[in-house]
Amino acid sequence: MDLSLTTRAIGEHTVLEVGGEVDVYTAPRLRERLVELIDGGARRIIVDLGRVDFLDSTGLGVLVGALKRLRPVNGSFGLICDKEPLLKIFRITALDQVFPIYATLEAAISADSSGSGSGE
Repeated sequence: MDLSLTTRAIGEHTVLEVGGEVDVYTAPRLRERLVELIDGGARRIIVDLGRVDFLDSTGLGVLVGALKRLRPVNGSFGLICDKEPLLKIFRITALDQVFPIYATLEAAISADSSGSGSGE
């Protein structure tokens, strides 16, 4: 399956909606888009994984890389995910302790705006 990437702005937040499979073949496209957003000045990024069917370690590495790029510029980075198979990957890798993960876009924006960033 292919990868779809759609970006939209909601207030100060940049929402990147990801769909399809994020794997060794498609992860470079995700990395490029995230780097473009950050280099273009986006500082509050929310990645919506709601339409992602598969995520491998390469994809996880891309997400970690984006978080690392945002830290020096005091940016925020959150994930939207309510799919149990993907949430299990984040738990197994302990990345649920690294990323704030929310069930909805509204929860992500609300938490980031209030500065809590602690996830759902």
